[in-house]
Amino acid sequence: MTTPFPALAVLAAAMILAAPAEAAKVTTQRIEIPAGAESQAPGATIPRDGEPGTQGEQAAPQSMPDEGLVTGVDTGATPLPEIHYGATGLPKPVMRLREQILDAARTGDVERLRPVLESNEMPPTLSLSQINDPIDFLKQSSGDPNGRELLAILTEILEAGWVHVDVGTPQEMYIWPYFARYPVNKLTPPQEVELYRILTAADVEEMQDFGAYIFYRVGIGPDGTWHYFVAGD
Repeated sequence: MTTPFPALAVLAAAMILAAPAEAAKVTTQRIEIPAGAESQAPGATIPRDGEPGTQGEQAAPQSMPDEGLVTGVDTGATPLPEIHYGATGLPKPVMRLREQILDAARTGDVERLRPVLESNEMPPTLSLSQINDPIDFLKQSSGDPNGRELLAILTEILEAGWVHVDVGTPQEMYIWPYFARYPVNKLTPPQEVELYRILTAADVEEMQDFGAYIFYRVGIGPDGTWHYFVAGD
């Protein structure tokens, strides 16, 4: 009567020992990751900086810039200023002052600029250093004794494209020519032709070496105040 019990005990012990082994086998199967499964995980589709392939996907829309656009976004996502021509888009005070300056400059008599200069609440800046009489200074700065070269430059500048900058700030300004606020390395061939209407080839080369437009420019505030007609950085 006692003989079956040891046999049952041996069988029970064998079952107990076999169960962990089988469970261990199942556990091992659950932690195995099939090759390629990592790329199918939901989190793997989220772009991350520096990840191979991600930069290529992000750069794709920038690989075909439209060189014919005057405004837009360059390949570095830097916004380019919007360029305008003529009087369209100018506030009436700005438009009126621009016409007054052009009318005076086209006469060839630099003295005709005096009433325009003196109509300002404050005299516009004509030099980065101290000056006395503005008309005398313009004559001295011109390549001819009558100041007509400078009048020609002033005319060319105000007939070039312009930009509206610093909108909504105390420094808001309408600036001629637009090169004064446009990256020199972003100029298209047609824009370079516009630049050569104002500068010589030697001047353009110097400007490119400097990295910015440094020739004469005009700044007029939105209220029609003439802020400057000056050259230099």
